[in-house]
Amino acid sequence: MKEPSIGPEVRSIERDDGVHLAAQISRGDGLTAVFLNGFRSDMSGTKARAMHRWAKRRGTGVLTFDYSGHGRSEGVFEECTVSTWIDDALRVISCVTEQPLVLIGSSMGGWIALHVALRLRSRVRGVVGIASAPDFLLELTSKRLDERARLDLAEHGVTYLPSRYGDGSYPITSRLLEDGRGLGLLHAPIPLTCPVRLLHGMADPEVPWELSTRLAGAIQGNDVHVELIKGGDHRLSKPHELERLFYWLDDVSAS
Repeated sequence: MKEPSIGPEVRSIERDDGVHLAAQISRGDGLTAVFLNGFRSDMSGTKARAMHRWAKRRGTGVLTFDYSGHGRSEGVFEECTVSTWIDDALRVISCVTEQPLVLIGSSMGGWIALHVALRLRSRVRGVVGIASAPDFLLELTSKRLDERARLDLAEHGVTYLPSRYGDGSYPITSRLLEDGRGLGLLHAPIPLTCPVRLLHGMADPEVPWELSTRLAGAIQGNDVHVELIKGGDHRLSKPHELERLFYWLDDVSAS
């Protein structure tokens, strides 16, 4: 087995419209694990950085990147939708990877991972979800909108919801919500047969753990496991929680 690189290689991937996406890839053997961030998260986060440590220890490739409008990537957040970010993921993957893939999706990234897996099918060896939030714009965000927020959307095309994490409010646009309605997955069987592992905290204030059990039931394949962490929050970035993530990554990678 060849030696893994000392540190991740920084790449800039240009989209057809000229927007540049920032990515980091650690090269390795066998497969490439692709980490898909959550809504308003980026590759500087704890889990994304932990992925590179796991990859170095295992000798596996790993790709982390920022969607447009996030982190070090270009683009205006308010002009983006989940479809934009799915396309970003497909663009980056196609430009910098050739090996079989394991997709790791955190929160919204779990939704994106499912769509990427459905597009790439034969290249995807498995999917690992962390507090997966498929259909969150329909299932969660829309239900948080009060009368004032709906009025703002009708008049201005955007409203702002407060964050629990002290990083200010974040914009929700009409185009984001409309796009999300066309990307729903939980209303029908999801034609995935690769191994799927879903990790969710039972004290998650953002995405109820029941969404992961619903997702497990919707996936057509039988190789699906759900692990619930009592007391675990939405981020699942504590050391013992990351160890559970690494356990499932090793399990899926071995498959």
